[in-house]
Amino acid sequence: MTTRIDPAAAAAPPPTGNSDAAARRPALPIEIGDGGERRTIAHLLDHRGETAVLWLGGYGSDMRGSKAECLDALAAASDLTFCRFDYSGHGESSGAFAEGTITRWTDEAEAIADRVPGSRLILAGSSMGAWIALRLVQRLRSSGRGRRLGGLLLLAPAPDFTQRLVEPGLTADQRRDLDETGYCTEPSPYGPEPTIYTRALIEDGRRNLVMDDLIETGCPVHIIQGMMDEDVPYRHALDLVAALPADGVVLTLVRDGDHRLSRPDDLKRMETALRGLVAS
Repeated sequence: MTTRIDPAAAAAPPPTGNSDAAARRPALPIEIGDGGERRTIAHLLDHRGETAVLWLGGYGSDMRGSKAECLDALAAASDLTFCRFDYSGHGESSGAFAEGTITRWTDEAEAIADRVPGSRLILAGSSMGAWIALRLVQRLRSSGRGRRLGGLLLLAPAPDFTQRLVEPGLTADQRRDLDETGYCTEPSPYGPEPTIYTRALIEDGRRNLVMDDLIETGCPVHIIQGMMDEDVPYRHALDLVAALPADGVVLTLVRDGDHRLSRPDDLKRMETALRGLVAS
């Protein structure tokens, strides 16, 4: 039987970034949603140039991780506007982690994107953040705001992960837990707390699938994927490439790269990819 926890009180896994509160500059709050759906989203925004980069983190990650910090430093050195935020239930934002869904977190990403200044916007998404980025692209394009999109940087991208990666691997016990309690858990390789998947997340994920049809982005895409990634197999990135237009898509496979892609060489590779998108 899988470990049971209280989903209403569940928090995100421990942050992977700098945990020294004294070294942090305070995040700015934005209120999103109405009534019982209202929540406070913490974000950091540095307005520098007309090209802006919006960081979209992964499932259970916060905005102060090593990749976000690295891109922030690169943006500062390159006169790029840079914005990052914590989804509800993550990091410094309000809300319970277990209440999160792809729709809810995309709503938050869209609200933040609308507040990012600049005439050109590059989305940088890690793991689940790549799924959020692709859903955000669809929303922006369908509402006539897609002309602002200047590129996508997708790191270990996990679009449709609930259907393609989580559901196929669920055990009988986990499926029973989902049916009976509305959630299931599995051990996390990144900390002592288990990873939680809720029935709401999985069901909502089915309404947000992007890889079943051609994904029109209208901008260049650079994907970086580790071939030793045990969370998102590199074949998933190959499937994503097949769903993207043939022109303007670059896939970089890192033979010894894992899911985090946070080693010094990985970060340099990420910096080079972002510079290429800015220059494109």
